[in-house]
Amino acid sequence: MERPMPSPEDPLFLNGIDGVTGQYLVPPVGFPAAAKMAAPRGHASYLERWRNWLRDNPVRLPFDTMFGVDKKDPTQAGWAVVFHAQASEEVRKSLEPLIAHRRSLMASDLVHVLTYLPGEPAQKFLARHGTPMGDVEPTQVPYYLLLVGGPDEIPFDVQHTLSLFHAVGRLSFDTPEEYTRYADSVVAYEKGASVPNHRQVSWWSPKHLGDRSTELSTDQLVIPLTRGAPADQAPQLNKTIAAKLGYASREAIEDDATKEWLLTALHGREVRPAVLFTASHGIGFPANDARQRSDQGALLSQDWTGFGAMAPAHYVAASDIQDDARLHGLVAFFFACFGLGTPTHDEFPLTPTRRGDALAPAAFVAALPRRLLSHPGGGALAVIGHVERAWGFSIKPLEMAQASTHAFKNTLAKIMAGEPVGHALRDFRDRFSAANNLLLNHLDPNMPNNKLAPRELLHRWIERNDARNYVVLGDPAVRIRHTDLQTLP
Repeated sequence: MERPMPSPEDPLFLNGIDGVTGQYLVPPVGFPAAAKMAAPRGHASYLERWRNWLRDNPVRLPFDTMFGVDKKDPTQAGWAVVFHAQASEEVRKSLEPLIAHRRSLMASDLVHVLTYLPGEPAQKFLARHGTPMGDVEPTQVPYYLLLVGGPDEIPFDVQHTLSLFHAVGRLSFDTPEEYTRYADSVVAYEKGASVPNHRQVSWWSPKHLGDRSTELSTDQLVIPLTRGAPADQAPQLNKTIAAKLGYASREAIEDDATKEWLLTALHGREVRPAVLFTASHGIGFPANDARQRSDQGALLSQDWTGFGAMAPAHYVAASDIQDDARLHGLVAFFFACFGLGTPTHDEFPLTPTRRGDALAPAAFVAALPRRLLSHPGGGALAVIGHVERAWGFSIKPLEMAQASTHAFKNTLAKIMAGEPVGHALRDFRDRFSAANNLLLNHLDPNMPNNKLAPRELLHRWIERNDARNYVVLGDPAVRIRHTDLQTLP
């Protein structure tokens, strides 16, 4: 069945629910007003700042690793850990087991310990280590980069820019003990005679009455991924990535997507999935709220009673993960606002001055994925998630009648097929690059044929930031041992 094209008058629905009021974090914005705000006008004072901002995050250049180097193989493409200059000796020592393990797997000139200097943009970091941006030379700055520290130490912008050419992950914990637990957990998983997970992918997708955001994420993202066709078409289960890769698929959609269901999956009370994908609202709190650090990015469940209500019983937060959870070997993907982290300022400011409101006193990584990775019983391998708000444009481009699940499908398929998690995210990096290039062409006075109409300009601007903000928490070189997964009982 053909779906109608979006109307020019359709409002923009921004994902995310306010943890205090139970309302949208940002009310729906009418398109005409939003487009007027997004379009650079004449010699507006912010036009040059916007152009420079885009150029600071360049398009992905046609460079690659050296000829003959397989980027999907860390033992060829190399691996480095990047500490910020003020990292404590305790934190450095806590990751020694992981560094030693990586050294045992590859040539000595392919494993590096690098230093990030405060305030350093990505291009200067690369130049200081002997490589220009775009050249991936494994013996200088390897393809796989593990940043260590919070975004207040190594900014999210640096991670975003490096990820255009490298497979980048991050670790950010409060204590050296948490770093040690993660390092030991990865080494144990990669060296173990067997793995604890079953050959299953689990899906969790609430759908709230009258909520356009979760209607979109359920009907046009999760259902196509789990059933091989959109919600209004007959299922084609043989076309799903689970079927093609020989995984069992267990889903909790709409009324089944309760807090208890997700906690059961995370605690491994029945089976232990190798992959978990969730699509939901993330919870957001004001910058001065004491709950922001602990609960921002928590996953809103079907238990939520609707707009105007909010309680901890409605969402899954870090505090809900008990010490008996069985998370070891899991790779999770959270499609949710603030699901991976929060920057200091709004990166989607629909205001005439394009000045984003303050979101937090300092940028930080969400507590729930940190808890999963540093769990005392053995942590998850990695969590993919979103910094800032997650938009529906990731699912349904503004000018398209049909949804596009391509980037999600490719990323999940690559993870399930055993590719390194950091490399599996390349499709989102390519989306970021393409949108960035279109915006730069729009701003170039020498390219008059590349001007974007107001609606497309707004779409590309949001799409660019949205695609950029998918990041990996964890070592980007980790991968599921897909040939060793247990069959279901």
